[in-house]
Amino acid sequence: MSTHDDLQARSIRYEPARRRDHGSAVLAVAIAVVLVFTTAVATTELGVAMVHRQRAQHAADAAALAGLDGAAAGAARLARANGARLVAFARTGAVVTVTVALGDATATARATDGP
Repeated sequence: MSTHDDLQARSIRYEPARRRDHGSAVLAVAIAVVLVFTTAVATTELGVAMVHRQRAQHAADAAALAGLDGAAAGAARLARANGARLVAFARTGAVVTVTVALGDATATARATDGP
């Protein structure tokens, strides 16, 4: 066998190996896109949950302060004004405790009347 035939045989022998690797980059890119998309969705969901939790806490704080003067009706009105719903209201002496819900988040706050 000549050197030319030997080189040709080697190139033919290695050709199928290159063809097998042809689609591996597409697969790697597809997996990377899926991972990035999944991470983005999870991060967005976590961010939305955190925002709802903070908004619920702000609404609970405001409702507890309003409950000092206006009882449960005032607390419910201020909770609604903040996009939340009053779930529980309790007044024990000078302390008002309220629980509000906003989406899936709930928050509880206390306010004390007096110094």
